[in-house]
Amino acid sequence: MLVAFSVTPIGSGEAVGEIVAEAVRVVRASGLPNHTDAMFTTLEGEWDEVMTVIKQAVDAVAEQAPRVSLVLKADMRAGVTDALTGKVETIERVLADE
Repeated sequence: MLVAFSVTPIGSGEAVGEIVAEAVRVVRASGLPNHTDAMFTTLEGEWDEVMTVIKQAVDAVAEQAPRVSLVLKADMRAGVTDALTGKVETIERVLADE
């Protein structure tokens, strides 16, 4: 499964980059395939392992913020692996053929 999620600390001021970095640190330490951009971190793996990492990321932010917002979008497709890069490669291949 692929899960795109965003963890936002609330009540800790406007500059939240250092706190959000703690969530990304948790994701990267998990060893699961992942990608972080300006809006979301996308994680690939099995349900239980992905959700465990997301909970750990939320907990890391909650240690530094009185409130945490979580936005999550999931794509569950049995038997598919390497979707994190495969989906992007498909789009790039189509665009290259134009």
